[in-house]
This record gives sequence, structure tokens and C-alpha cells, in this order.
Amino acid sequence: MTLKQRIESLSLMGSFIDRHFSQTPVPSELGLHQGLDKVVELAHIHNNWFIPEFVNDAIKNLRHFLDPAELEKFCTSVPKKEPKTIAIICAGNIPLVCFHDVLCVLLTGNNALIKLSGDDTILLPFFLKLLTHYTPEFEKQIFFADGKLGKFDAVIATGSDNTASHLHYYFGKYPNIIRKSRSSVAVLSGNESREELKNLGTDIFQYFGLGCRNVSKLLVPKGYVFNTFFESIVDFGFVVNNKKYGNNYDYHRAIYLLESIPFLDNNFLMIRENKDLQSPVGVLFYQYYESQKEVQSYLHENKDHIQCVMGRGFIPLGYSQQPVITDFADNVNTLDFLVNL
Repeated sequence: MTLKQRIESLSLMGSFIDRHFSQTPVPSELGLHQGLDKVVELAHIHNNWFIPEFVNDAIKNLRHFLDPAELEKFCTSVPKKEPKTIAIICAGNIPLVCFHDVLCVLLTGNNALIKLSGDDTILLPFFLKLLTHYTPEFEKQIFFADGKLGKFDAVIATGSDNTASHLHYYFGKYPNIIRKSRSSVAVLSGNESREELKNLGTDIFQYFGLGCRNVSKLLVPKGYVFNTFFESIVDFGFVVNNKKYGNNYDYHRAIYLLESIPFLDNNFLMIRENKDLQSPVGVLFYQYYESQKEVQSYLHENKDHIQCVMGRGFIPLGYSQQPVITDFADNVNTLDFLVNL
């Protein structure tokens, strides 16, 4: 397949997603749309974190990656060369989190050897089956590893800081991208509107805060009062009804009470002052600053652990989980890595 053919084929999948959510299916694809609805249900049964609302959000966001004009701009540097096999070791913290890696591998004409996370085994196979439905030639480029990985030429893997050290041990001899844990921070001025703070709620609570692009830390001006913040995020109270989120919230609340750790609470989110960047599920850390110099210093010191910075002058609040195709995890350009193998 030529690059143009690969782009056209992938954009067909984007058009299918458009039709699915606008409820304008073509008659020949009714079974595919029913299949996607069923897959969303099954993903939730398999993994209680993957509620249908959040799974559908993740699927809609794929559309940003599959616009033909954006794909063409993205691939201007992709040469024609012999394909290599790229092992992709997927994370499973949020739905379809490894889709971008698979997309980059397929766009560059390489073969994808995919090791799925046990937490997300249903969604990606559906969309890759959809791709091969439109373009059977892609079947020659897509493989799933059930157990031990077979022969491959390079590795793209995502895991925790702990996992990353093991991945480096096993795959360090191969060309690789091995990602570690990251999180995101929001910088507030104290002048945000209620609408902006509600948008911040999306950055915090979408996917229950499990993604590297979710905000887990606030930088707020000295003397900041959280009343308006709590009032603005009240619509996200549904998260505590999720058993896994609720258990995390209750556990950390009990620990803080037993250890007399001060915190603020609105019955579904606790916030506490803490210098750490990554907070537990159900908790949001905050830290005061007295000058913009302090803010810049904090962001610089933690740049290797921060995925996104949200707020005025940064990424607008509410958009942390709406990356565009050029937003690379850990700021490592996956496409360049693959092109230069």
C-alpha cells in the first residue's frame, strides 16, 4: 500500500465514527454500529473503570487523529522503505490509550505486533478489525501477541516507573520508546470563571483521573479559597458511584482521618496541600505559589514527570483529554522514531 492509500483507509474509520455518533449509519453498516455498541458494553463489563460515557469519549477523540487532512500533514516526512515489525506493549489505564502508537506504526508502513493490556482487550481489536474490513491489506501489518512476543525490530512500551525499569532490562538492546508514569498540572490565577473551573473538572475526573493527561495537581496563588472551585465541579459527583473510585476515595479519607492529615472534602473529592505531583484516585493535591517565577521553577523542575500544563497561557482548561495527532506521550516524537529506524 502507498502512504496515500493508508491515509485514505484510516480516514474511512474516522468517517464511521462520525456516522456512529451522529446516528447516520449507511444501511450496509448497521451490523458494525450494533457491534460497536456491544463492544462498549463488554468493555465496561470487563473493566469497571471503562464506563460507557468515558469509552465513548475516547472513541470520539479518535476522530481527531483520523481526519485525512491532518493525517496528510502529519505524514509529510514518511518515506517509502522496507517495513519493520514494531512491538507495541499497551497500557490499559484509559480506553484505547495505545491507539496513537498503533496509528503511527501503520502510517509508516510498518507491522504492528501488539501486546494488549489485560485491562483493555476489547476496544482496540474491534477498531483494527474495522480497519481490515475496509482495507483487507492491513491484515498483513497487524498481529496480536497472546503470550511471549515473537520476532520484532523495535519496541514501544508504556508502563509505570517500576515497570519501565523491567522493560528497559528486557528490551534495552532494541531501538525503543519506553514511557514512564506522568501526570498533569493546572496553574490557576484565582480569577477563573465558574465555567473555566467546571472545565477543569473534566481535566480532573474524565477517565476517573487515571490518565497521564489528567490533572492531579493544582498550583494556586497564596491565600486561594476553594469554595468556588468546589461549587463549580458539583456535576462530577457521579464518579463516587463507581465502585472502584468510591473504594479509593473511602480508603484515602480513612487514612487521612486516622493520621490527622488536613484536607478539604466535598464528598467525592479530597484536596490536600502536598508537594508531590501525582495524587491517588479520589484525591487532588495543591501547592501555593507567590510569583510566576515560582510557577516556572516548579514546572521546570518537574518537566520529566509532567505530561500537560493546563490553565491560562497554557492548554485551555477542559482540553487535557483531547490531544491532537501531534501531541506525543512523554513529548517523544513517535513518528520520527519510526521513520528513522
